[in-house]
Amino acid sequence: MSENTKNKKLDQKFYHKELARLQVELTKLERWIQHKNQKVVVIFEGRDAAGKGGTIKRITESMNPRVCRVVALSKPTEKEVSQWYFQRYIPHLPAAGEIVLFDRSWYNRAGVERVMGFCSDEEYWEFLRSCPNLERMLIRSGIILIKYWFSVSETEQERRFQSRLKDPTKRWKLSKIDISSRDKWGEYSKAKDEMLAYTDTKISPWYVVEADDKRRARLNCINHLLDKIPYTVLPVPKLKLEPRKSIKAYVRPPKGEQTFIPEKY
Repeated sequence: MSENTKNKKLDQKFYHKELARLQVELTKLERWIQHKNQKVVVIFEGRDAAGKGGTIKRITESMNPRVCRVVALSKPTEKEVSQWYFQRYIPHLPAAGEIVLFDRSWYNRAGVERVMGFCSDEEYWEFLRSCPNLERMLIRSGIILIKYWFSVSETEQERRFQSRLKDPTKRWKLSKIDISSRDKWGEYSKAKDEMLAYTDTKISPWYVVEADDKRRARLNCINHLLDKIPYTVLPVPKLKLEPRKSIKAYVRPPKGEQTFIPEKY
């Protein structure tokens, strides 16, 4: 892709057409995961406001929630803080026939916890030593593990922060931690580079998604995800809707006995 093409926002009409095509492919992937009893984990990390949530939403909106789950944990409880660090994440790993999308993951320790001082130096370095071993065990157990880092420029991140501040429907996306992170761009950059140095391994690599253009980032990420999992297209069972059978000898109660919501629209 040329620089001129890359710097140009993706056409909206093309985006929706291509997204629809990729979402059909996701349903094929879903059937394969179920049929083959595969276990898939996809980790989404990156800068605040980099577009992770939007990409996850486009993946899941076409998939069966009983097969594809999103895990987005809140801050740890007092009990969880006292546990082995990875313990709160382990119960959310997939069973056979499931795909789990982590909207942030155990990599919180290498990012926000490191930068904001929520963990000690000892805990941080122990995480960097332990994490590759954990991921190696997960992969050896049969889990397909894919890790994405969403990268966004400082200028674009600020624009998105301002947009969230003005839009009541997006205010929930702007937390106190997000606001604090605005003044720690350099610290987060250093934390990300250090994290990749230790955890971007041959068996479990990181894939960076350039996300200044949300539409392009979503398509690129979904397309890459489909390419990374060697699924095959399975035949779709043919279903036939027979004519409805009438219910005889049954009189339904009057509608006046039910409570309906007001029809304001």
